[in-house]
Amino acid sequence: MTATPLIVFAHADEAECFAQAGVPHLVTGVGKINAALALTEVLLKAEPGSISRVVVLGTAGAISDAARLDTVYQVEGVVQHDFSLPSPTVVPAGPRVTSDVAIIATGDLFVQDDAQREAIAALGATLVDMESYAFAVVCERLGVPMQLFKVPSDFADSSTTQDEWDGVVVSKSRQLFDFVAEHLPELLA
Repeated sequence: MTATPLIVFAHADEAECFAQAGVPHLVTGVGKINAALALTEVLLKAEPGSISRVVVLGTAGAISDAARLDTVYQVEGVVQHDFSLPSPTVVPAGPRVTSDVAIIATGDLFVQDDAQREAIAALGATLVDMESYAFAVVCERLGVPMQLFKVPSDFADSSTTQDEWDGVVVSKSRQLFDFVAEHLPELLA
């Protein structure tokens, strides 16, 4: 049996272009609990050695003013921002394929507030989302290499709305698909 990568998204809209192209993938649902449970379930049910690595793709809020909405970032560190105790930074174990890198902070809320954005930036984060920490911890504990790629969909500030995200997420799916075609073409084979 040949091991193959498992492509993972939190939300079906992020995966739309991959679904249209018939690329197999997992959609976990939004939030840390959904992400952790769905990914753990799939990894534990898989035949040993059948999954070579997990490749997480999706959208995120831009926390750093330097983050560009037209860039797909490879995440090189994941922290939690909604947990009162210090949590370790988790470093995805997969190989780097782009020089555009970021640190992402994860929490179970859609960030759309300037004060929240500043507090998250103080953690050293470039991006913010609701699932990456869960994905990273599951992969680390189960010994599965993971690559994590996020494209900013908004600036996670007071002008950001859920409707704004809903309006741009499909275009971000196209951006992720084009990135994969260029940097990870084996995922589309």
